[in-house]
Amino acid sequence: MSKIPFVKEFDFEYGQVQDISPNIRRLIADNPGPFTFTGTGTYIIGRGNVAVLDPGPIDEAHLDNLQKALSGETVTHILITHTHMDHSPAAKPLKEATGATTYGFGPHGSGMPAQDATMETGGDQEFDPDVRVKDGDILSGEGWSLECVYTPGHTSNHMCYALKEEKVLFTGDHVMGWSTSIVGPPDGNMTKYIESLEKLLNRDDEIYWPTHGPAITNTKDFVRAYIQHRFDREQQIQACLSKGIHEIKQMVPQMYDDIDERLIPAAAVSVYAQMQRMIDLGTVATDDPTPTVDSRYYLK
Repeated sequence: MSKIPFVKEFDFEYGQVQDISPNIRRLIADNPGPFTFTGTGTYIIGRGNVAVLDPGPIDEAHLDNLQKALSGETVTHILITHTHMDHSPAAKPLKEATGATTYGFGPHGSGMPAQDATMETGGDQEFDPDVRVKDGDILSGEGWSLECVYTPGHTSNHMCYALKEEKVLFTGDHVMGWSTSIVGPPDGNMTKYIESLEKLLNRDDEIYWPTHGPAITNTKDFVRAYIQHRFDREQQIQACLSKGIHEIKQMVPQMYDDIDERLIPAAAVSVYAQMQRMIDLGTVATDDPTPTVDSRYYLK
């Protein structure tokens, strides 16, 4: 496997707002875990009239700390990268407290084909943005402007936001410095995810700020490593199939030899997403008319 240049150490303190650039502050929620790393990083963009990006989970302490940080300022925009439970639920109480307008691609599953959208049951089912943004839209505030960069794959409604004044891209869970991103069907789609990664290679963003973990400064090299990692996973799947290993549950121990046991189900889902892409590419087949994580797969 190729190595991704992860960075897992950075300085922060729960409950304390950090100034990380002239236009950006960050407050990290105390919700660490195997999927959230040290917790959800909520960003405040601008000064005076501000935007809040990914307000986070329903956590009273985090909401209190956020409102203290915003004291004396006006929140004009609440921006959501995607509707997982560690990103969007706090938009509702923050909107009630501030009267700000919420922005996002759409509700959970809204980027899926209409016939499949009802399949996705996870995530924040309540969030529906006041304004549905699309790729290329520009959102402006006092001294800042954000370009909406649609990046489906991790979820079908995943949106990154580029701060034009600083060549910064807020990447949500699309690209993270501490780990790869989980791609879980049906809302997650590996083909779209890789396409969204390739899209970033055509941009000039100089720094990424994900919702979890530290900044990424070697942006192009990091994205290339992310993409290569997915291609390496495909090769691992092909190797397993060539050895007569046809079920994902048997592949995971072969492919992830040092995985945290808590992440084994997520790893199986990611292999399943990779398998769906390989079926689309015509390199893998299954006898199951509706392939699942438990189906048997074969090389074509």
